[in-house]
Amino acid sequence: MHINYSFIIPVYNRPEEIQELLESFVRLRTDIKFEVVIVEDGSTVSSKAIVDNFMDTLEISYFYKKNSGPGDSRNYGMKRAKGNYFIILDSDCILPDNYLTEVDAELKMEYVDCFGGPDEALDSFSNLQKAINFTMTSFITTGGIRGKKKSIKKFQPRSFNMGLSKKAFKESNGFGSIHPGEDPDLSIRLWNLGYKTRLIPNAFVYHKRRISWNGFYKQVKKFGMVRPILTQWHPNTRSLTYWFPLVFSLGFVISIFLLLFGYYWFIIVYALYFLIAFLMALASTKNFIVSIYSLIAIGIQFFGYGFGFLNSTIALILLGRDPRTHFPELFYK
Repeated sequence: MHINYSFIIPVYNRPEEIQELLESFVRLRTDIKFEVVIVEDGSTVSSKAIVDNFMDTLEISYFYKKNSGPGDSRNYGMKRAKGNYFIILDSDCILPDNYLTEVDAELKMEYVDCFGGPDEALDSFSNLQKAINFTMTSFITTGGIRGKKKSIKKFQPRSFNMGLSKKAFKESNGFGSIHPGEDPDLSIRLWNLGYKTRLIPNAFVYHKRRISWNGFYKQVKKFGMVRPILTQWHPNTRSLTYWFPLVFSLGFVISIFLLLFGYYWFIIVYALYFLIAFLMALASTKNFIVSIYSLIAIGIQFFGYGFGFLNSTIALILLGRDPRTHFPELFYK
């Protein structure tokens, strides 16, 4: 099968991100033809002027629609794309110059209808961005679910860097209305339809998260809230590993409390964990400040996710709430 690639990129009030991303498209070292589809999701700060500047150098289309969330915007773009294989990116990503070459070579060697790639940080990123990147991608914090385990075959791609065939899109109807969580939901539905997914380790992007500490907490809290909903929708995906951030957080609080009674061993275990995390961050980033920030980010990630997970579990399992009415902030209409 001849693959025709269409890059699908939703954007919401981030023209500066589109500028950087499109500049990285221009720098791609490849003879492979591709198109870029920009979907403006009801933005009040338009990216059209930026996109127009690249009309002569890229095959690019621009669409504006009412705000309906990133999942629906990706679906909107895929319905209008010319290609038979879609590559979905977040607007805050930057492509390395060999990205499409790596993807094309891997798909020709071992074709799948859905793939995911990991994310990395550029040297030019801020210390906060680098710390959050480490926290979101390190095996010691997330277990490699975002693309660090090269042995993963049944990989759940994340929509910041995800490939999907036109055939799989049509049969699955694409992304649902939940956000975040629309990408693992799609992966699970694809598996149920008999499609395979996998990781392409070399198809990484530079993920330039423009985020604050408070924004990061809100993000990971939503990740935690979404997980029990996905488990309710897809009971065969239940796993004890989803409870780890909550257990970690509660254990940390209990270990602090036990210090009052002279029990030190529990807090020592946590101290060893954070020491290992610090050393791994230092080895990875070669930056002392980033390594310190990484410890803060790890704490925020575990406590934010854990609290969100607990809140959602109580609402769904103990109180029997409907997720769409109880957590309207997680769904787009």
